[in-house]
This record gives sequence, structure tokens and C-alpha cells, in this order.
Amino acid sequence: MSSEEFIKGRGAQLNVSNRFNELSHEDRDDFLNYCAAEGDEFRESKTTIIETFPKSIVNKVASPDVGMDYSLNPYQGCEHGCIYCYARNSHEYWGYSAGLDFEQKILVKRNAVELLEKKLKSKSWEAKPIVLSGNTDCYQPIEKKLKITRSLLQTFLKYRHPVGMITKNALIQRDIDILRELAQDNLIHVSLSITSLKEETRRILEPRTASIKKRLETVEKLSAANIPVSVMMAPIIPSINSHEIMPLVKEIAERGALGVGYTIVRLNGSIGQIFSDWIRKAMPDRAEKVLHQIEHIHGGSLNDSRFGTRMKGEGEFADQVKQQFKIARKLYLKDRERPKLNCKLHEEYKDGQMKLF
Repeated sequence: MSSEEFIKGRGAQLNVSNRFNELSHEDRDDFLNYCAAEGDEFRESKTTIIETFPKSIVNKVASPDVGMDYSLNPYQGCEHGCIYCYARNSHEYWGYSAGLDFEQKILVKRNAVELLEKKLKSKSWEAKPIVLSGNTDCYQPIEKKLKITRSLLQTFLKYRHPVGMITKNALIQRDIDILRELAQDNLIHVSLSITSLKEETRRILEPRTASIKKRLETVEKLSAANIPVSVMMAPIIPSINSHEIMPLVKEIAERGALGVGYTIVRLNGSIGQIFSDWIRKAMPDRAEKVLHQIEHIHGGSLNDSRFGTRMKGEGEFADQVKQQFKIARKLYLKDRERPKLNCKLHEEYKDGQMKLF
């Protein structure tokens, strides 16, 4: 890895311009030279927590590619700093950059629990699975202090409502007590995101996430508690983790995972610039090779917005990945499947307790 200008502990190495802002700024060389001469830091490295109070919290998901109908995100922005994260672009709608701002300016939805309870009590609401972390991780570092996700799980349990979760943080182990209760009525599915078995790869791709060891341990502990858990190997990035499919699926199967899913990297919007800048600094020896391979998967472009192909790609590489997962599932996950989430109980618990009559 090149250490030149590399910001340790962060994924993005720059703030790109927000496409929705009329004005933009740049770090000029004369300013950077002045900071270097004075020994000053030219950028703020700390994480800032910003409280918000939205009017709604449950979002209808229009995309046919993501496998969910509704999502709920207690946080906007994510300190995990995964360089490839598709959610980076959404930070621009709040007036921030998809680059370093996405990792450093975290918006907290303080009234998330109140809004969820209002939704679940609504007479017009019919129970359908709601996924936590459809956009940003509900177990990112600030959750350890704020416990908003834990309170949301308690609300789902109170109203016996089905919920899915996606995370790459071992902090979810803290809430096994609630998850176990939800699982008793088939009200919970958990997906652990594990992109690689190599800690070195994890550190540069996902700098502030839980270690691979802790994530594998989490799969094992959730499975031991009879909580349905699967793994998302997302994204597959050519020449970075694409060779790890078979060993990773074998490992998670031995830990008790019930299934595995995947996506292939796509670099939409500002992410293309952010990722390209990052890989040229982090992996200069293979940067151009990786970027060209990604373009080959998506019809000659880093950007792919086509429903049906954007998540899995096309061409020889995409076909090879698809076949590897097919073989891996047959070898290591045969006859395993997650139980279907239970949508029938909620109507009896609309008021937070079971109806007697």
C-alpha cells in the first residue's frame, strides 16, 4: 500500500463535490503547502454526530434488485467507511459529500423508535418485513452509545412484527437476548456482511468495521442461539476478493450460516471517483487492472444503473462468479434454508399486547 497522502482509518481519501450544490470547493496546492509548512492539519479527522428528527422512518423500496420491500435506517452516513458503499451517494441529498463527509458526518434519527411505533400501530399498516440497514449499518460505532437499534428491536418484539437485519458489526451480539425472542416466532432474519477472509483486505476496504474473526464468531453465536443467520459476500471485486468465494462459503457453513448471497461491485455516481482515487493510493500496483475489470463487467463503464444486471454484472467474469456460488451452495449449504418470516402475528399485537377478544 502506498502511504503517500493516505488517510489512515478512513475509506474515502477525499471529499468529492456534491452534485446537488451550486457551489463547490477544492484544496489548492498553495493552501496544502502552507499547511505542511506550518504543521497544521488541512482537514478535520474527527467524526461529527448530527441529530435529526425526520417525519417518517419506514421507506418503501422501489428497486427490484435488492430483495426487500421496506427498509429502516436509524443513521445516515456510516463511520465504517467501506470504500465501495453504494449508500455514499445518498449523503449528497443531505448536503454533504459522498466521500469523507459520509464517514465523518453521521446523522442520527433521534425519533426513530417513536416513528416506528406510530407506523406499526397504524390501522392501515399490514405487516411486511422491514429491513434494518437497507442503506447504512444500524450497528455502526455510535450505536454502542445510543442504542437506537436495540430500542427498535424491542419495538418489533413488542408488536410481534417481522424484521430483517444486515450488518458487518459484531455489536449485534449485544442484542442476542432480543433476537432470540424474535426468532422463537420466526420474526427475525440476520445477514452478516463478510467480504473477505483476509484481515489485511478487510482493513483497507472496510477500515472501521469489526474484524473478520469477530464476524465469523458472530455467525457462530447467532446460529448457536437459533437465530437464522446468512452471509452476504458483497461486493465481489475482481482481483481483490473474487478468488475467495469457495473458501469463504465453506467457512461460514461450518459456523452455521443458512445461506449466502452476493453482489458484484458497481461504482455509481460519485463512488466511481472516490473508489478510483482510493485504489490508486491503496493498491497502485493493480489499480488500473481492477478498474478495467469492473468496466468490463458493466458494459464498459464503472457506472451501471440497469435493473436486472447492475447487481450481478454480465460477461465472462460475472458468469464465473455465478457458477462458483452455485457450486459452493451445493457443496456446503445443501438443504439449508432460512425459515419464512412470520407476518401473521402482528395484527393480534397492534396495540402492543395480544388481543384477547
